[in-house]
Amino acid sequence: MSLNTSVPSKRTSEFLMSSVLSLADIRRSPASGAWLNTIIKGDCVAALEALPDQSVDVIFADPPYNLQLGGMLTRPDQSVVDAVDDEWDQFASFEAYDAFTRAWLLACRRVLKPNGTIWVIGSYHNIFRVGATLQDLDFWILNDIVWRKTNPMPNFKGRRFQNAHETMIWASRDPKAKGYTFNYDAMKAANDDVQMRSDWLFPICSGGERLKGADGKKAHPTQKPEALLARVLMASTKPGDIVLDPFFGSGTTGAVAKRLGRNFVGIEREQAYIDAALERIEAVEPLGKATLSVMTGKKAEPRVAFNTLIESGLIKPGTVLTDARRRHSAIVRADGTLACGGDAGSIHRLGAKVQGLDACNGWTFWHYDDGQTLKPIDALRAVIRCDLAKLD
Repeated sequence: MSLNTSVPSKRTSEFLMSSVLSLADIRRSPASGAWLNTIIKGDCVAALEALPDQSVDVIFADPPYNLQLGGMLTRPDQSVVDAVDDEWDQFASFEAYDAFTRAWLLACRRVLKPNGTIWVIGSYHNIFRVGATLQDLDFWILNDIVWRKTNPMPNFKGRRFQNAHETMIWASRDPKAKGYTFNYDAMKAANDDVQMRSDWLFPICSGGERLKGADGKKAHPTQKPEALLARVLMASTKPGDIVLDPFFGSGTTGAVAKRLGRNFVGIEREQAYIDAALERIEAVEPLGKATLSVMTGKKAEPRVAFNTLIESGLIKPGTVLTDARRRHSAIVRADGTLACGGDAGSIHRLGAKVQGLDACNGWTFWHYDDGQTLKPIDALRAVIRCDLAKLD
């Protein structure tokens, strides 16, 4: 697809007017939520400081790589490689880059919810410096993901290995953070029921997906493939979550977020990138609600205590529970415990006691008689969970 980023269409111009906010707009009413699904034009640190505390669920950051290019890069036929030589990727020193990294990561930490996570992608030029700063600021690294490129750029000079991957760091807000989203079961199911690994294989952005300007050149030099962002968001967000991208560029994060039913907010200072991103995002059709349902396992289901079954009338005090073979039995007491002979305790503790074991899953061990057959009490817990789901 070829985009004319200098002369947007009338329809795109209308979209631009309604979807780009200035720092002044945000500062006037940061708590209004007007910044959702918009691009904030300005410096990333200043824009982040204008957003409310603990307001976003996930951050995906593709910061400048600080490539330190020593000169023009050419192919063997002497044609010039369209490399990242923009002013925004140039820093006076490693110290200057580190100071910049610390500033934007601190600002990100403030807007990230306590159970939120951050993804940062980079190359060997910068990812280790970013990772050290993440740890210095008390983020907790959960994984480093290796994005293996199926079609990487060759090493034209033949003096190094071909650089065929980039690294993503996935981190929680602090070491004690709990409850962050990881759609483990969905990732495993999508990977043919095998645990999703930390090496991901995707092609670099090319062909029709690569945005280009009127001159035929790349609209953005480091545009990421949508497939990569889709996996990031499917793994670590839920429909309706807010995804922040402080280096929005050509809008890959926004386009994927919109398609997957997530909210986004992008920060970008270059108008040409903003124009390209807005036209791209406007063309995206969100998927239907049924399509966006995320597969979950037992760990993601709401906690239901055994006493809830008694309070809801699904099991009455005095009911006799047995194991599947009727070898052991226990009486349900009004306080939510079970009694057997001289012993009493929770469904788990008493289940372990009667079997002479150290532990037991009482939900699957104890059964009730429904008048026709024995069923595990876990079936009654499923009834409660189904009722809770109807209330969401």
